Amino acid sequence: MNLELSAVPPGVLVVLGVLALVQLALDVIALIDLARRPREAVVFGNKWAWLAIIVLVNLIGAILYLAVGRKPASPPEDMRTRPARGATAPSSVADKLYGRPEDRPGSRDTP
Repeated sequence: MNLELSAVPPGVLVVLGVLALVQLALDVIALIDLARRPREAVVFGNKWAWLAIIVLVNLIGAILYLAVGRKPASPPEDMRTRPARGATAPSSVADKLYGRPEDRPGSRDTP
C-alpha cells in the first residue's frame, strides 16, 4: 500500500498536524506533572503504571491521567483551622461602607 503524501488533502494534513501537536503537548504536561507529584498524590499510588498508560495509550492515556489519575490537593494543616489572611466578616465590610446600623439615618434606634 503506497500512499503518497501529495495525494492526501491539505485539510486532512492540517488536522493531523494539530492532533499530533495536541498529543505531544498533553503527553509533556502529563509526564511533567507525574514527575513532580508525590506518589501519595497519584491514584493507586503507582507512578510506573501511570507512566506506562501515558506513554503507551497515546492521547487517551494523558487525558486519563490528567482527569482521574491525580488526587485533588488538600490545603495545608494550618490553613484548615484558621481563616484566610485578610479575611473580613461581611458585617464589618457593610459597616465600613454604610456605617454602623445605629449611626445610619432612618434606623429604628434613632429618636
